[in-house]
Parts: sequence; structure tokens; C-alpha cells
Amino acid sequence: MPFLPIHDDNPRRWIGTPYVGWSLILSCVIVSIWQAGLTDMQRYQVAYGFGFTPAVFFDHARLAPALAAIPPEATTLTTLFLHGGAWHLIGNMLYLYIFGDNVEDSCGHIRFLAFYLACGVLATLAHGYMNPTTEEPLIGASGAISGVLGGYLLLRPKARITALLPFFLPVRMPVWAWIGGWFLYQAIASGGAFGPDNVAYAAHIGGFLAGVCLIPFLKRREARLFDVSD
Repeated sequence: MPFLPIHDDNPRRWIGTPYVGWSLILSCVIVSIWQAGLTDMQRYQVAYGFGFTPAVFFDHARLAPALAAIPPEATTLTTLFLHGGAWHLIGNMLYLYIFGDNVEDSCGHIRFLAFYLACGVLATLAHGYMNPTTEEPLIGASGAISGVLGGYLLLRPKARITALLPFFLPVRMPVWAWIGGWFLYQAIASGGAFGPDNVAYAAHIGGFLAGVCLIPFLKRREARLFDVSD
């Protein structure tokens, strides 16, 4: 998506520090630094051992014993902390930093963690069900963060966000327009409109829909849906 978010005008109301969001960011950064220090073969082993491989999960294929580090079911969680490189990590953590604190504010720390992980698992499964025989591992926190976007949209659709257009031109817009444009891009790109790539659009869409469905049940009582107040 060409509009890169850099800031939102949406102060927190109930929590001072988004400990869970910051801890998730720190965890992903630490894991990525560890990945960067591995050899190419070791990174391959980590991707297949701890990433989510649909064909293995649905028992269409088996990993070599040296690669099968944990049960396939557990990879629906571990995959959320792996990334494919610096830009993959930076993009995901930027989204989590900008949008995650307000969703954590509206849920509370423990329920936000449950929300984030549930969205990530459901996003991963959505990718798996759409690609059940794929033997390429899925890695990254994008599905969970897509759930955060879905939750944010239902909580504060008219909050303002500053995003960068091409050539680094800043523009302020309502968050419903940015997230709506993001979702439309995912839906169009998932059909191959922009050519083949290795982006897991099904995970993004599945995570977003999971966030929309889960936030009404996991938000704190004081947090209203579709809150348009300043």
C-alpha cells in the first residue's frame, strides 16, 4: 500500500504504558536479531521448524525429522514472532506501534494479548485453509497486526492518521479511509491484480476479519464501538 502510516491522533484513555504491545515489539526484534546471526541453512531450519507450513499442518506433507522442531499446531503461534528480513520486521512493528497501543488501551493488557494472539492464529489458519497443500512456510506478525487494524477501525473510525504518500509527502486522513484503503488493496491484490508475489493476503484478510469479530467481546466495558469523540 503506497500510504505509509507514521502517526495517529488518538490519545490513550485508560492505560499509561502499552506494556503488552511494546513487549511484543521487543520480542520480535530480539528474535529477528537472533535470526540475522544465523547461517542461511539455520535460517531455513528455523523457518520450517517454527513457521507455519500448511501442507504439514493439514498432513499433506511431512517435515524431515531435523526440521520438525515443534508440533505443527504450535507453529500457528511461533510463526508470529519470525520475520523474513529487516523491512518485513520494520513494517510490521511500525503498524503495531501506531495502532496497537489504542487497541490495548481499549482492551486492557491481558485481553489485548489474548486478542492479538487469537487474531494471529486465526489469520494463520485462514492462510492455511486457502492454501492447504502449500509447502512454503508462512512467517511474520502481519496476520495478528491485521487483526489490530480491524479492532482499531471498529473502536475509533474517525481518528486522524498521518501517512506518507509517494515522495514522502505527509497527509492527514480519517483512519476509516486509510484502513478501508488498506483492506481494499489486500482484497484486490489477493486476486493477483498486481502480479504474483509472496505476500500472504489471505492471512491479512483473515486477521482483519478476526479483529472485527473479536473486539466487541474483548474490549473493556467503558470502550465504545464506533466512538467518534475527540
